[in-house]
Amino acid sequence: MSLFNQHGLIETDVSDIHGSSLINQDLAPTKISERTWGTYNYAALWIGMSVCIPTYMLASGLIAGGMNWWQALLTITLGNIIVLVPMILNAHAGTKFGIPFPILARVSFGTLGSNIPALLRGIVACGWFGIQTWIGGQALNSMIAILFPAWANFELGSAISFIIFWLMNVYFIIKGTESIKWLESLAAPFLILMGLVLLYWAYQKIGGFGPILNQPSKFQTSADFWKFFIPSLTGMVGFWATLSLNIPDFTRFAKSQKSQMVGQAIGLPPTMALFSFIGIAVTSATVIIFGEAIWDPVVLLSKFDSPIVIFLSLVSLLVATLTTNIAANVVSPANDFSNLYPKKINFVRGGLITAVIGIVMMPWKLISDYSAYIFGWLIGYSSFLGPIAGILICDYFLIRKRNLIVRDLYLRNGNYEYKKGFNLQAIYSLAAGVFIALIGLIVPSLRFLYDYAWFVGFAVAFIVYFILVRKKV
Repeated sequence: MSLFNQHGLIETDVSDIHGSSLINQDLAPTKISERTWGTYNYAALWIGMSVCIPTYMLASGLIAGGMNWWQALLTITLGNIIVLVPMILNAHAGTKFGIPFPILARVSFGTLGSNIPALLRGIVACGWFGIQTWIGGQALNSMIAILFPAWANFELGSAISFIIFWLMNVYFIIKGTESIKWLESLAAPFLILMGLVLLYWAYQKIGGFGPILNQPSKFQTSADFWKFFIPSLTGMVGFWATLSLNIPDFTRFAKSQKSQMVGQAIGLPPTMALFSFIGIAVTSATVIIFGEAIWDPVVLLSKFDSPIVIFLSLVSLLVATLTTNIAANVVSPANDFSNLYPKKINFVRGGLITAVIGIVMMPWKLISDYSAYIFGWLIGYSSFLGPIAGILICDYFLIRKRNLIVRDLYLRNGNYEYKKGFNLQAIYSLAAGVFIALIGLIVPSLRFLYDYAWFVGFAVAFIVYFILVRKKV
């Protein structure tokens, strides 16, 4: 039985099928009474997730790569406006039917085949969890060195600090996100304050913003600029390509489609642009002050003269990184891993799996420099996530016309069983999208395909899936 409300939201009663192997409390559709998130909540969610150190490093990485301030800001803003489109489109099903991302993936990939996109998305989240944990660990390492100067000479200091901060994250995973809720409301202001401190420091050191804004691009020709801009734009889209898939994990709690659409539009592009400008300005200043672009804020803070300022800034960084990590990089992969074995893997177990894989992925290598971060990590995984987005959007809007049989998403041998739980059309389309996007790494003359990995993968998978499904019909 299904219930409808005035906003077009649908509630499906699945209480009689909780014995199914494909359902647990975390994956079940939300009730209309549980859908309480309004415009402000989604704007606040994105402000909290956007104001983070990876955003700062994203912006400063473009400066380190040779862009001037307006080129970097334009690249980031354009990338976030682009990624907002699939974000809002994929959010629609979560809002209308109250289902999370892994369940939406069952529509096009099948009841068992959904584990393929869920695991691909979950593995990327593990990488992000590791990156945020490494950043927090380095902040902790610097804090300990301030309190105990001898610590700076300890060879294993960075590794131990990383493990300590990792254990702090694990503690809150076990305790549940409610245990950290009071800190979440303070996380973004902490980071904004730290960013403003850095901005003021840069302003004072170089005598105003003039030297920063007048700093020229390092590209000698237009061809050099476009060669850097194109993969950089793909990296900007790739930065939130993860959330553009699993946004239903959050919009399943929305009051209406308008709430999630307006909230995301208000919260994402403006916040990314604003906080990115801080990273851009401060990194541009480091070129003038130190003769090199220092893109890592932890390294930059260590160069300050005042131990008190350094310590307070690092504390704010530590708290903000902890809360952002739990919200952005644990909730979704926990659901993704739960989808693998709903009766045995709940939120806590899924979160612990995320934490362990996050270490195995060696995050210190993923952000070893701006090139590895933007052109390796961000573009590399976007070649897998773009095709998934293309298939989900094509299936939901063009094939299904936004109509789903929610009960069958939690049952074997239902409408989404396909061939023993796998929809081969979706799997072939995913493989085609990934192959075409990655072939640029193998064939130098086709490098542009990799540079546009997310876009290429999205378009190829979208078109192939539509052709295969229509042909079958």
